[in-house]
Amino acid sequence: MRSMLAAAMLALCAALPAGAAAQVSPATVEKAAAAAASRQLLVMLRLPPQHFHPDAAYAGRYPDDGGRAARRRAGQELARKHGLKLVDDWPMPVIGIDCYVMEQAGDAPLEPVLEALARDPRVAWAQPMNTYQGLAGDDPLYPVQPAAKYWKLAQLHKSSTGRGVRVAVIDSGIDAGHPDLAGQVRQQQDFVGSPAAAELHGTAVAGIIAARAGNGLGIAGIAPDARVLALRACWTDVAGLTRCNSFTLGKALNFAITNGAKVINLSLSGPADRLLQTLLDTAAARGMVVVGAADPQRADGGFPASYPGVIAVAGADRAHAPAGALLAPGAGIPTTMPGARWGFVSGPSYAAAHVAGLAALLVQLDPSANAAQLRDTIRTAANNAAVQAFPVAQAGNIDACATIAHATGACACSCPSIAAVKASSP
Repeated sequence: MRSMLAAAMLALCAALPAGAAAQVSPATVEKAAAAAASRQLLVMLRLPPQHFHPDAAYAGRYPDDGGRAARRRAGQELARKHGLKLVDDWPMPVIGIDCYVMEQAGDAPLEPVLEALARDPRVAWAQPMNTYQGLAGDDPLYPVQPAAKYWKLAQLHKSSTGRGVRVAVIDSGIDAGHPDLAGQVRQQQDFVGSPAAAELHGTAVAGIIAARAGNGLGIAGIAPDARVLALRACWTDVAGLTRCNSFTLGKALNFAITNGAKVINLSLSGPADRLLQTLLDTAAARGMVVVGAADPQRADGGFPASYPGVIAVAGADRAHAPAGALLAPGAGIPTTMPGARWGFVSGPSYAAAHVAGLAALLVQLDPSANAAQLRDTIRTAANNAAVQAFPVAQAGNIDACATIAHATGACACSCPSIAAVKASSP
């Protein structure tokens, strides 16, 4: 991303009269970068078999790969052959490819170039560069933490706090120095590059999942003893929206898989994407639990929420929830904000964060559970009259007490017959 933004700035400066470059606004630069991104595509070259074992310091690249230079030369040759410019690249050994970002000059359609690249035997596949957006909203704010009231969070924490579970928050920048997140971030990696900063969306999502409990400050996270992998794959644009793309998300997913995340939170939505689908398949095959925010503007919830194996979560307004999505608190949620602040947020992004936290609680209780098993453990309001009586717009349809009781076989908070809880459908 740094090279993309820099290229956009240089192009703008070259086009301006002498002395005018200093007057270029951030909005103008961002518009130019967006235009460049619309001409970009991703080209996947096959990697040789993996020949090293990454440790905790591994950031996603081969450190001493003798074939790396040869593959980059092949990438440069492909770019020249098809009239493209090589912009960036990243190895993704968990799926056996090198991912190259290439850019086409002018406004000609990308489809003919993609088809030509796909015929080259060196290319595993080629695809457009897709863009994604965080799913925040503007619903009214409420002065309480809904999970504390409706999920009986303090009582759930007697059974599980998510201790030691690694949760990858693939999002915009997280303020790891926030007093409610101090010590909660196990690893932090920036896959965007410019400008590196703590940002609202990622910080708010991380707080809902893993804010410290019992420290006399702010809020309690759903899984306060989970450990966050803060993976910045998104950025905040000049309009305040959270943006991501195929390449940055792919790098972050590759890192999460390589570094042992058990839960992956994707509070974002966009078009289906082959690179991301391949990485999600790899995560599922390794027993990782992926939670996605369901887009209320798309009948199926959008990607990745609609992708098989991803746990789709919508805000607690049933009218806009795709079929099969879990409903979680997503309006007026108090959470962490950059700069040692707290505030209220609303939207499906934050509903998904609740379920990612609940997943961490369940993973602590059964570390071997995969996404399908964990999803089957989650109880909903269908068989619980008490939950049905909750105000849906705040509470959603998840019976968190019955969920933990189902996982432990013991009373968690509200105490119906355990046999009845185990017999109830999710």
